Amino acid sequence: MNHSTAAALVAALALAPIAAAQAATPAYVTAAVADPARPKSDVATDALRDPADTLALAGVKPGMSVAELFPGGGYYTRMLADVVGPKGHIVGIENAGWKGAVKADQAMLAEPGHDRVQLDVETFGQMTVPQPVDLFWITQNYHDLKIAKYGQVDMAAFNRKVFETLKPGGVYFILDHQANPGITTEQIATLHRVEKATVVREVTAAGFRLVAEGKFLNRASDDHTKPIFDLKGETDQYALKFVKPKA
Repeated sequence: MNHSTAAALVAALALAPIAAAQAATPAYVTAAVADPARPKSDVATDALRDPADTLALAGVKPGMSVAELFPGGGYYTRMLADVVGPKGHIVGIENAGWKGAVKADQAMLAEPGHDRVQLDVETFGQMTVPQPVDLFWITQNYHDLKIAKYGQVDMAAFNRKVFETLKPGGVYFILDHQANPGITTEQIATLHRVEKATVVREVTAAGFRLVAEGKFLNRASDDHTKPIFDLKGETDQYALKFVKPKA
């Protein structure tokens, strides 16, 4: 066996546990997705968003504490609350400037069973998380942090704040819409996309390790040149699981 073949074999073996973890959907995740109390409008988008694989990859479990950036009415918040259960806790961090989002979040909080969810309405890019959490969650919104009309965010400082917010061994989970290499900040504001390589570079610079990538929302039909809203959910998306080292 030559050196390159051996190296490829070692790499394949190293990735095998990740692939197996992605394939297994825990019963509590299945139950959360199947919760009959979920709004019909949320359920209607499940085929496009694949919440079961998303939740399973992130590794959310009963009893966990979660900080969720921009709940946007609670599509994932409801399922996260179901999974973490009565011994868990969720802090939803919402942008005070998105009035529709805050109103939708408050309506979600008024539903039965969401007493374990706390809403933190802040200036864009700011957050107050009282205690260290097990999981920091951003789905389809990392790119928004780069859109100047919403507010100016220092991404290096933001990711360091996430690092500080997480417990040792905690997970930073990011899912977003793929962009073509070299996308400019002006194009991000128009297309609402961010290049995966940019996310990886920025997050690892804050001290995180990338431990898994979910490809279940990869879509070759999307060439990354159109605004995401034109594609009605059929965008090419990546899911990245980062971990804060324990020491």
